[in-house]
Amino acid sequence: MATKNGKLAMLPYDKQGEIDYASLDFDPDVFERPSDHMEQELELFEIRNLLHVHLAQLPLPGGEGRGESSRPNIFISSNTNVCYDRRDLNVRVAPDLYLAFGVDAEAIRPRRLYLPWEVGKPPDWALEVASRSTRRQDVERKPGIYAQIGVPEFWRFDPTGGRYYGAPLYGGRLAGGEYQAIELTTEPDGILKGYSEVLQLSLCWDDGWPRFYNPTTGTYLEDWRETLTARANAEARAAEANARADAAEAELRRLRERLGEQGG
Repeated sequence: MATKNGKLAMLPYDKQGEIDYASLDFDPDVFERPSDHMEQELELFEIRNLLHVHLAQLPLPGGEGRGESSRPNIFISSNTNVCYDRRDLNVRVAPDLYLAFGVDAEAIRPRRLYLPWEVGKPPDWALEVASRSTRRQDVERKPGIYAQIGVPEFWRFDPTGGRYYGAPLYGGRLAGGEYQAIELTTEPDGILKGYSEVLQLSLCWDDGWPRFYNPTTGTYLEDWRETLTARANAEARAAEANARADAAEAELRRLRERLGEQGG
């Protein structure tokens, strides 16, 4: 992450003229999802939301985190286009999810395209989630493009456990123009993990479901399943306590009635 005095700095956005959208052979506002995107949408939604919540807690330049919508120095997007040839904006790639730290997010979004030469840097992190129709390009084509652009980390997540990608989880760190595989571990709890230096978190494959582990705190980022489970457990405990209280009150009434009968 780009930091200044322990906080995320922001690169100035260098807008270089107007974009001739009519000349593009694609619509930058239309997500080009694969026909079988339902195979990946739950996992992708979970990863994006976990990162949104986590990134919202990071300090802003000159202030504290105020929620993702107030993060002008972090850009995160799904299935939008990263262009990598300034002479031809049709030369592009659309990661399932990508993000950049220390950039002017509020200037990027109106452009409707991620243009590294205007943003001031390539994305810091890119992720692909497996589906039947995209597996080949995710493994064979996209890594070379991300390396060419200069994306420091590239990740693949296969909910099937490797049927599409050959492995449930892959992380690559750019070195010498190529991605070197990041070591995966199953410590300390048996869940497959790979540490992302960019995120300072470990991306995890937990029986087909994505999670993030914070090695600094030794905890997982809380996901919606854990929230619902905790809520359900709390409600069950409350219902059990109420039932015990009702039973005790009923028993007390019976004792009082019996004592009344004996006194009479």
